[in-house]
Amino acid sequence: MIAQVQFGSTNYQIDFSKPIDLSIPIRHEGATISAFHIPQARFEPITVGSFTGSVAAGAGCNCENLTLNAHGNGTHTECLGHISLERVTLYDCLQEFHFLAQLVTVTPEPRTDGDFTIRKSALEEALIKHPFEEAPKAILIRTLPNDDSKHIKHYSGQNPVYLEPDAADFLVEQGFDHLLIDLPSVDREEDGGALEAHHRWWRFPEAPRFHATISELIYVPNEVTDGHYLLNLQIASLTTDASPSKPCLYPLSSTK
Repeated sequence: MIAQVQFGSTNYQIDFSKPIDLSIPIRHEGATISAFHIPQARFEPITVGSFTGSVAAGAGCNCENLTLNAHGNGTHTECLGHISLERVTLYDCLQEFHFLAQLVTVTPEPRTDGDFTIRKSALEEALIKHPFEEAPKAILIRTLPNDDSKHIKHYSGQNPVYLEPDAADFLVEQGFDHLLIDLPSVDREEDGGALEAHHRWWRFPEAPRFHATISELIYVPNEVTDGHYLLNLQIASLTTDASPSKPCLYPLSSTK
């Protein structure tokens, strides 16, 4: 399906039949991604009396119980409820699902303590390369190196790359409300519970940004070029702080 949209003074054509899926699926068997020592997801047929929800076991249909943790089993989107004492759910916070988005690619840099991080300066440089009349509401960050191993990478105990807190501040100042990244977290794997980049992004607790989201463990193929897209951010209707998600990009073709 071809549609016309307008951002600023420019009209764009979007082919909705050609989405670029950025999600890493949650798998219950085989090679899969993992983070934060969270066990692999389990999909098991329900058993009620003599009924087992499996066609292979003789039932008329398959009916599985799913045991998973959105934060470590695959691509997920989270809201402010991830760090708040008050129960805040993604279902209530995310009420729009289409956004003008900007994709940037950055190279993590070493710190004096041996960690590798995404710095504010790297994001500043990346954003300058693709100016846009209408300010995007979503920022997607692809880190280098980038290959298919990100689909099955085991991040637990590896102290993966993370976002410097002032880089999170910078992105908020640029007007972004939705942050998507190909890492397990915007914060250090073990930081004593500080989650400083999360707090800076959501301006919590001083000025909470309930509408803002963070999506982690996305994967952006190398053939997808940096620039501007339409983002469709799909989530499950779960009343919890995070949901498995399926972010999809659509290229924008100017019709000027």
